[in-house]
Amino acid sequence: MATGAIFVTGTDTGVGKTIVAATLARLLRMKGISVGVMKPVTSGCHEESGLLVSGDARLLCQAAGTKLCDDVAPYRLREAIAPADAARIDGVRIDFSHIKSAFERLAAAYHYVIVEGAGGLMVPLCGGLLVADLALELELPLLVVARPGLGTINHTVLTCYAARQLGLQVAGVIINGMPESPGVAEQMAPHQIGSLSGASVLGIWPERNEVDEMEVVDQLAAWLDGQAETSIVLRELGVEGLTTH
Repeated sequence: MATGAIFVTGTDTGVGKTIVAATLARLLRMKGISVGVMKPVTSGCHEESGLLVSGDARLLCQAAGTKLCDDVAPYRLREAIAPADAARIDGVRIDFSHIKSAFERLAAAYHYVIVEGAGGLMVPLCGGLLVADLALELELPLLVVARPGLGTINHTVLTCYAARQLGLQVAGVIINGMPESPGVAEQMAPHQIGSLSGASVLGIWPERNEVDEMEVVDQLAAWLDGQAETSIVLRELGVEGLTTH
């Protein structure tokens, strides 16, 4: 039975949630921890042999060394738009109880589970329910992924504030994609986020330019494994002390 889990959300779409979630899964696997992964709702899926496939879920499974199955990606939608609208077009009704059952099966099979949301907390999923409502339904703390550039302070502080107003715990913030030569805004953002968001900045991850996403994940996981602060990050995420089955 899982002794820990985290819900990875973002301050916006395109901030690198999947890369962060996959890198953490890869790191845990490197440390001998059995890790399950989940992408409950994916918009913009592509078709393979007549079936819709979530590319995000596939990368997560590849990083974790697990099999891609329906429990990992229960809802796969065709259009690359807000999930509530994509589901409406596909004639699909997103059911939180179905997602929770899938999560519970994963939690029963792995020591730790990483769940990646869709977009940010206020993204609509179904019938007025948001991504934040799904995190509440699963009773999971949040790991917020933010970009380093101009505007990130506002987006990150708003995300953390909204999370707490809704009763969600914020485990911390990862600032993803810091350039090798950051500008003034990028240099100042981490301190301001840490001061104003009420959440710990658990990492400032470097920008990677590899084309292959799994190569990016491998490089970042190796980099994290060599950082002294990584043990603190894992402790904050509730991973400390876990071992393989």
